[in-house]
Amino acid sequence: MKESRRPVLTDDELLAGLADGSDEVLNQLYRRYFPMILHFITTNSGSEDDAKDIYQEAIVVLYEKVRGGSLELYCQLKTYIYSVSRRLWLKQLAQRNRYMVRDIETPAGEDFAGQQVDDDFIDHEERDRQFNLMADSLARLGEPCRTLLEDFYIQHLSMQEITEKFGYTNADNAKTQKYKCLMRLKRLFFSEYKQS
Repeated sequence: MKESRRPVLTDDELLAGLADGSDEVLNQLYRRYFPMILHFITTNSGSEDDAKDIYQEAIVVLYEKVRGGSLELYCQLKTYIYSVSRRLWLKQLAQRNRYMVRDIETPAGEDFAGQQVDDDFIDHEERDRQFNLMADSLARLGEPCRTLLEDFYIQHLSMQEITEKFGYTNADNAKTQKYKCLMRLKRLFFSEYKQS
């Protein structure tokens, strides 16, 4: 019996599959491009675990751009992934105060599509900053608001379940309390956001 070979997908097919959440596409992206990132990071003061973390974050950046419909590639997908991974690793090295970076040969000798990667990276960093601010704001919110909002938005409890859990007289009172908590959270978040 012959083993069936997986088709080699084009960059466009990979991006379409990524947008659809295809596990096969994720596997193919990993098989194709992770070794290049592993080599780059391990030759620049990193470990295999560092490479896995950086590669996963680069794929998240790519996924967010694809899902948001804002990715316009002006280079090969391989180059884009390398460029994002490289930028993420350089940032991490700077945070560790280690700057000895040796580039491997650029994929296919292409330009890094610098401005595109810079813009995508800035978008990703801003989103991370906002998530961190939201987590801090939620932590400062206090009880019972924090638990109520987590139950509704993260645990997906119904208003009736929240009414019973918190001992409200009815679901309308629970909704009113959720609204007040949400407004407090927004005030905390935006006061932090403006300061930073």
